[in-house]
Amino acid sequence: MGAVEVVRLHDWRVSPAEARDIQSKLAASVSAPEGAIDVNLVAGIDMHSRQARGMARAAVVVLDYPALTPVELAVAEGEVDMPYIPGLLSFRECPLILAACEKIRNTPDLVLVDGQGIAHPRRLGLASHLGLCLDVATIGCAKSILCGTHMPLEDEAGSYAELREHGELVGAAVRTRLGVKPLYVSVGHKIDLSTAIDCVMRCCRGRRLPEPTRVAHLAAGGQLSLEGIGRSTTTKEHV
Repeated sequence: MGAVEVVRLHDWRVSPAEARDIQSKLAASVSAPEGAIDVNLVAGIDMHSRQARGMARAAVVVLDYPALTPVELAVAEGEVDMPYIPGLLSFRECPLILAACEKIRNTPDLVLVDGQGIAHPRRLGLASHLGLCLDVATIGCAKSILCGTHMPLEDEAGSYAELREHGELVGAAVRTRLGVKPLYVSVGHKIDLSTAIDCVMRCCRGRRLPEPTRVAHLAAGGQLSLEGIGRSTTTKEHV
């Protein structure tokens, strides 16, 4: 039994119309309290699948903060039945990701997710959905825009521009390294945008991607061995 407890909010096997309705209702529960948060452990989450349906692997890596040295890594493998549908990524990925999270022995204070937070048409992307399920602070660190527009950025690392949709602030385009394409950072849950941007920059360490999600991406893709990285757990789940 792991240290992370998952809140069962709803059934995952739903129709696209039901999924959109669930997102719209849950979005009201997302919080973005102002102010710094106390972070000793930070986690990164990612999932890899080669086909629209079939076997996939979700990885959760926990690192100490701010050193960012690995503490623990958990992987869950299983079948994913739901195809990729724009805006409904959480219904495809959350079940397997949560299966991995339940094996973690060290509860993170903050989770960085390779996906959107509230920068989502219904303000409940993967990072926000996971934040509610885990009751932990989460940040969306996406590589592309799902909704909204922003002004041009300066080339320097740390430059950012507000991401807005219909005038509403939903996130920021952040230049994490000189000259690279920006990341799209948004509130997931239990953190404000300025704090989220600061945490992401502190986790990048000269790379485009934050170290937690970079390592989780390697683990999910099978490019990182579990041996020697803290307590490592692999499970097989049917999702």
